[in-house]
Amino acid sequence: ASLGEVVAEIEGPTGTPYESRFFQLKLLLSPDFPSSPPRGYFLTKIYHPNVDQSTGAICVNTLKKDWSPATSFSHVLSVVRCLLIVPFPESSLNDEAGKLFMESYNEYARRARIMAGVHGRPKPFDEYCGSDYNSKGKGGSSECDRNGEMQPHDAKRGSFSSDSSRSLLPHRSNSVSSMGNSSSSSSKSLGSQRSGSLR
Repeated sequence: ASLGEVVAEIEGPTGTPYESRFFQLKLLLSPDFPSSPPRGYFLTKIYHPNVDQSTGAICVNTLKKDWSPATSFSHVLSVVRCLLIVPFPESSLNDEAGKLFMESYNEYARRARIMAGVHGRPKPFDEYCGSDYNSKGKGGSSECDRNGEMQPHDAKRGSFSSDSSRSLLPHRSNSVSSMGNSSSSSSKSLGSQRSGSLR
């Protein structure tokens, strides 16, 4: 069976090398979703210890051992955004970035900033499409705990208070459409959005 695909966009958090840039990612839903977690990939090239530089694959516990069928799309996006604030070089998919992060953060940040400037969008996707919906996300480490996960009250809620990360229209083709305000869409339980319902 073909996989369901959800495309989303997040804004680089303030105070990181990814600040003021927008990055697209996708979640691939397996046939037995939500019993098993989706696989996450950055579509925008990004220099990060936990992102494979060739495939864009994302390594984060929420999409592995910490997965729950009740996890929401918005919580997944929030955790990925927290990963941009607090990387985990110990479980890196990009060994060079992980080693550089540990040994020389300034050089790591320089390289990450250069790649973000080249590949990241300066504006959110929907502004290119002429949408009236505007994302003004607020970054900062206060959204994440020291382990890079959402703080307990945010994790329970499964969403950001800002629009700094949002889902675009779930789709099976290569086209991407804006979903509008994600506060009502991306915060739905993944358990109610099975791959068979994606169109």
